[in-house]
Amino acid sequence: MPIKLINIGFGNIVAANRIIAIVSPESAPIKRLITEARDRGMLIDATYGRRTRAVIVADSEHVILSAVQPETVKHRLHSKETVTQPEELEGE
Repeated sequence: MPIKLINIGFGNIVAANRIIAIVSPESAPIKRLITEARDRGMLIDATYGRRTRAVIVADSEHVILSAVQPETVKHRLHSKETVTQPEELEGE
């Protein structure tokens, strides 16, 4: 099965099948989730210094910060323009 990759901004890409949630960073529980992930070393900041607009939670317990809106990530997740990794290259 090919791996579907999603652009989360600035050329950063995440495997679509590893995403559990895409949420806004505004609420206190999400801010707490970000702080706890930073303390555990499981935070990936892909904002390039810009304002965090989407927080992506992966099944590996990584928390990924993105500078694009959650709605934009959702549209990219469902669009045909996403990058697909062929099976034969997965093991490399």
